[in-house]
Amino acid sequence: MTALDPFPLRTQRLVLRRLVPADYDALARYRGLPAVARYQSWETFTPTDAERFVADQDLVASDTPGTWLQLGIAAGGALVGDLGLHTRADDPRQVEFGITLDPDHQGLGYATEAVGAVLGYVFGTLGKHRAAATTDAANSPAAALFARLGFRQEGHFLRNVWFKGAWGGEFLFALQREEWAARLAARAVDDFRKGWCSTPSCGWWSWTCPRTASCRG
Repeated sequence: MTALDPFPLRTQRLVLRRLVPADYDALARYRGLPAVARYQSWETFTPTDAERFVADQDLVASDTPGTWLQLGIAAGGALVGDLGLHTRADDPRQVEFGITLDPDHQGLGYATEAVGAVLGYVFGTLGKHRAAATTDAANSPAAALFARLGFRQEGHFLRNVWFKGAWGGEFLFALQREEWAARLAARAVDDFRKGWCSTPSCGWWSWTCPRTASCRG
């Protein structure tokens, strides 16, 4: 762990960490589900795919332009999803998010908590200018996730991509560092008024934090 590579990164309920060989089975299981693959680039995801996926990540250093850093999302010691962070080659001051969550663990706020934590790393540690995410226009939960985290919908592309045998649309979401900082400050004030912990390590993205106002980190 270093300042620029702080993983594992811990939140109130999750650990965001590098993928390891022990993740092969879980990755293949949830990524291979039709409901998961529907909005992703793959049709199938086998144990061999999982092994190759993890091996490729061994070659990726944090904040390397032109690469995707893929982090495992673990809850209670089990892998429940993975989060991708792409540092743009043409402008490394900008990053792109992608996330895949096991359907058995959706609806619990894990995606919001995971992306929120990595936003803290992206803007707070790396000082990036802008974070973006592109979602399938038919994937309402993904669009709701980024809207919930304060991303603006900057675009709606109509039938712009030929995807899995049909024309599909996409939403483009983005959040700038100044916008993230303003939300963080507003959340800290709100948490203070409610008596919740407002430390960056667990406050603004972990809305169920049980700590008291006595914890100011």
